[in-house]
Amino acid sequence: MRIQAARTLLKEKGLDAAFIASPANIRYLSDFAGTDSYLYLSGRKQVILTDSRYTLQAEEEGKGSEVRTIKGERGYGVLLKELLEEDKATRLGFEDGVMTWQTVKKLQEAQEGGKEEERWVPLGEDLSLLRAVKEEEEIEKLSRAEQIGDEAFSYILTEIKPGITELEIAAKLEYYMKSHGAQEKSFDTIAASGLHSAMPHAVPSKKALEKGDFLTLDFGCRYQGYCSDMTRTIVIGKASQKQKEIYKIVLEAQEAALSGLRAGMTGAEGDRLARKVIEEAGYAEYFGHGLGHSVGLEIHEKPALSPKDQTILKPGIIETIEPGIYIPGFGGVRIEDMTVITENGIRNLTSSPKELIEL
Repeated sequence: MRIQAARTLLKEKGLDAAFIASPANIRYLSDFAGTDSYLYLSGRKQVILTDSRYTLQAEEEGKGSEVRTIKGERGYGVLLKELLEEDKATRLGFEDGVMTWQTVKKLQEAQEGGKEEERWVPLGEDLSLLRAVKEEEEIEKLSRAEQIGDEAFSYILTEIKPGITELEIAAKLEYYMKSHGAQEKSFDTIAASGLHSAMPHAVPSKKALEKGDFLTLDFGCRYQGYCSDMTRTIVIGKASQKQKEIYKIVLEAQEAALSGLRAGMTGAEGDRLARKVIEEAGYAEYFGHGLGHSVGLEIHEKPALSPKDQTILKPGIIETIEPGIYIPGFGGVRIEDMTVITENGIRNLTSSPKELIEL
């Protein structure tokens, strides 16, 4: 079904074949999880192009795919040339958002005949968008990945205390997830305390936690290739009135989106549900990013919940809902759940508590 959808896309774009470089798209279409490889797809061929490091893996995982391995002078350009000649293909789609210009030029140099502008046609994000609506099997894997994250959050609450560093917290989270079924982290863990919490993507440092700090934890893992993503913000010691106020606004913004989001809305309309709450509270300038993004084989997929995204949301699309307020010189709060869009609302895959936790 996935391959057929990709072939239908190629036909609609007037293409004879596609040369696919994105590891996520390759895995989605062939089940092959190796890297540094390509997938050639045409109306009658489905071929994984790889090197000797991944040949056996490609043969084992890439069910339904032929496997061709580069060797010596028979590099990827030569293999691609052979496939194009076998298919008598003249128009080839390529992932211009993934492949470098240098790589494309090397592949083109191995071809003979035909004008480059006619043969090589940019695909943009069209192939990646085929992955937007998740199948139930995919949702189950995403749900399990998020469950591991929930369990990791429960664990880390028992480890957090004044004096422990941001780096130590990040390491403990990652170790827990890997030792409880995760393959790896799905992105660089964020453990941002005190003034660092005002930076949405702060990098963990040697800073030790102190009483009165906000601590924002944004983390996730991969389970059978699929990513999770969640954020919780807590306070070390007793929260001040200002901290409680900011936290309450962010939580209300998230709850507004969780209760209002549904299929048929645009990404911009979804973003507006939460942004309106923060604006009306007087903190509009401190919420600079979009409300959320889709998640799947990659941690950031489309469509997004953002003021600029006019994509119509469909059942089966995954969206994070993660409003935040970040005040320089004070600190910040973000609360994030990972959800599935349904006809009548959302299904929340995240179960960790959201009342303000004071440790």
